Amino acid sequence: MTREKPWRGVMVATALPLKPDLSVDFAAYAEHCRWLVASGCDGVVPNGSLGEYQTLTADERARVVETAVAAIGADRVMPGIAAYGAHEARRWAEQAGEAGCGAVMLLPPNSYRADERAAIEHYRLVAEAGVPIVAYNNPIDTKIDLTPALLAQLYAEGLIVAVKEFTGDVRRAYEIAELAPGLDLLVGSDDVLLELALAGAVGWVAGYPNALPEATVRLYRAAMAGDLDVAQPLYRALHPLLRWDAKTEFVQAIKLSMDLAGRTGGTCRPPRQPLLPEQEVAVRAATEKVLAEGLR
Repeated sequence: MTREKPWRGVMVATALPLKPDLSVDFAAYAEHCRWLVASGCDGVVPNGSLGEYQTLTADERARVVETAVAAIGADRVMPGIAAYGAHEARRWAEQAGEAGCGAVMLLPPNSYRADERAAIEHYRLVAEAGVPIVAYNNPIDTKIDLTPALLAQLYAEGLIVAVKEFTGDVRRAYEIAELAPGLDLLVGSDDVLLELALAGAVGWVAGYPNALPEATVRLYRAAMAGDLDVAQPLYRALHPLLRWDAKTEFVQAIKLSMDLAGRTGGTCRPPRQPLLPEQEVAVRAATEKVLAEGLR
């Protein structure tokens, strides 16, 4: 099977299972990718922030992509290719292309607060790899804002096919649609899923399906269909967890929820630290509540 637009649908930004010595458990990762697809997700996004890509060696990072491709097929894998330099990001795009992936996800330059000229050139250089690029707008972490006007420039030049929008400002959906009709909007933060689905999003780069794929996929399908009778109560039930996706400790929170749901979550590599006691209590209580309600 070949997915015509492999960035659409529920694309899970996968958490990465680690062994007790903090080495990557590639066998567990392959099983996790297979389980997500079997549970209704459309594909995975390895080597995103949730996959702790910043802490991986180059060999580990390449093997993560290869493991996902071998597990579920290249058309379901959209690697994150963020890097400090555009040339390094382009090499990761080339590696994804060689693995058969149909799209990649790219942050703007994140080693300093680049201006618009530098951001555009960054995407130009990486686009030379020839793999469709989903821009990732996360000004909270990168300090660079891919505004609707800047996204329109990137799209008009043919450099991007979609944007993962993480600002949390749902008003941007309408401005993006006006300035760049044809640019696919992907939900970038779990806690604005319903709002952006109603505003015209065609995909979700998702965090919490790592722990609760069936419930979150059901939420996504209902939201995309405009079925508020199903979507709104489910969204309300899940929102105490979904909002963790926009917090600094999102990796630790999602991994804890995975553990409680019977998956392999586990620890994180430094510099991420364990949740504070009060954070763990909150995540544990919210997760146990939805599990008790039968959500999986």
